[in-house]
Amino acid sequence: MTPRFRNVRRIGPVQVASYIARGRNRHLAACTAPNCDFSAEYDSRTAAELAARTHRCKA
Repeated sequence: MTPRFRNVRRIGPVQVASYIARGRNRHLAACTAPNCDFSAEYDSRTAAELAARTHRCKA
């Protein structure tokens, strides 16, 4: 089953979203730029947003 993303926010080329996995809130940061494979999951929304602000694309 695919997660239902909520509270999606864009910070530069990175999208930050929250979802529920196994009964816990999880947060995802993923770059949408072409040829950039950055994505990571975090326990807190603040950590995901910090990763989005500091991300530098290789592409």
